[in-house]
Amino acid sequence: MPAGALSIAHVDAETGFSGGEVQVFLLMEGLRARGHRNVLVAPPGSEALREAARRAFETCAVPMRGALDVPAVLRLRRALERARVDLVHLHTGRATWLGGLAARWAGLAAITTRRQDRALAPSARTRLVYGRLVRRAVAISPAVARRLAEGGVERVVTIPSAVDATHLRPRRTRADVRAELGLGAEEFVVLTLAALVVRKGVDVLLEACARLAGGVTLRGVTLLVAGDGPERARLAARAHELGIAPATHFLGTRADKAELLEACDVFALASRSEGLGVAALEAMACRRPVVATRVGGLAEAVVDGRTGLLVAPGDPAALAAALRTLRDDPELRARLGAAGPRRLEEGFAAEQMVRAYEALYREVLAEAPAGAVA
Repeated sequence: MPAGALSIAHVDAETGFSGGEVQVFLLMEGLRARGHRNVLVAPPGSEALREAARRAFETCAVPMRGALDVPAVLRLRRALERARVDLVHLHTGRATWLGGLAARWAGLAAITTRRQDRALAPSARTRLVYGRLVRRAVAISPAVARRLAEGGVERVVTIPSAVDATHLRPRRTRADVRAELGLGAEEFVVLTLAALVVRKGVDVLLEACARLAGGVTLRGVTLLVAGDGPERARLAARAHELGIAPATHFLGTRADKAELLEACDVFALASRSEGLGVAALEAMACRRPVVATRVGGLAEAVVDGRTGLLVAPGDPAALAAALRTLRDDPELRARLGAAGPRRLEEGFAAEQMVRAYEALYREVLAEAPAGAVA
C-alpha cells in the first residue's frame, strides 16, 4: 500500500442490493483509486459480497441475523481483528449496532452513515450507539442531519450521496431504446427508477398518470417503471383498474438505467419519504428534468424551478399538473434538464463524496484511540 494509505472495513448487514449498496461501492471504488484498501464485511450469500468479489475487493462473510444476534458481535470482532484495518465504516442500521459494538470491543474507531429520513428516538440505545460506539454519524443530506439532531446526536457530519456521471453514458441511442420498448419518437415518456415499496409512492404516480390521461388512456403518454419489489403485483393491478395498463410498462430491475434515462422525457420520483433520492441525481446527470416530491433530502437535491418541479407527497393531482406542465412545454423541459449537471457539481459528484469521507477518516483517526468496551 502507498505511504499514508488507509485500510477501511465497510460493514453492511443487508442481504439485498439497493441504493445504499450502490453508494457503498461508489465509495469503495473511489477510495481504491486513491490508494486505500477496502474490506467488505457482509452476510454470507449477500448480493453485496457477490458484487465485491466481482470487483476484486477483499471480503469477509459474517452472519448478522438481527439486533439480538449477540454471537454476531463476537464474529464481527474476530473478523475485524483478522482484517487488520485502521477504521470501521458502518453502512446500515443493523451494522451500526452490531458492528459498532464489535469495533469498540476490538479497539477500533468507527463511523456510521445514516441514509434514511426517519425520526430517531432519543433512547438509551441511541445514546450508546452515537455517543460511545461511533465517532461520527454521517448524514447523506441536511434533512437526515436534522433528524439525527432531533434524536440527540451531536457529532454529525453531512456528506451527500453522489453519482458518477461517467458511468451514466448510454451505449445505445434514444431511438434504439424506444424501438426496443415499442415507443414512438414523438411519444411523451415518463420514467421512474425505484424499488416497488410503499415508501416510493409509485401508486401515487399511477394515479397522477391516470389524471394526466383524463382517466381513460394515456393518449401518447407512456410510463416506464424500472425496479422491483413486494408491491409489484398490487401496482400492476392498480394500473389495470385505472385503465392505463397498456401504456404502463413494468420493466423489473434493469442495469441499463442510462439508456432508460436517455429514452425518457421526464423523470419522476413520487416518494413519501426519502433520505436523498440518488435516482433523481442520476436523472439530473443525464440532463432530464425531474418531477419529485417535497420530502427529506429529495427536496434539497432537486431545486424547484431550476432542475425540476417539486410537489407535495401523496398528491396525485399536483403530480399530474407538474407532469402536464412539462409535457406541454418542451422549452421548459430542455432548460430544467440542462441545469442538472451543474447541480451535481455543487456537492453531489462522486469525487467530492470520496474526498469528504477520506478527510473524515483521517480526522477521526487523529483523535484519541477508541479503547475497548469495559
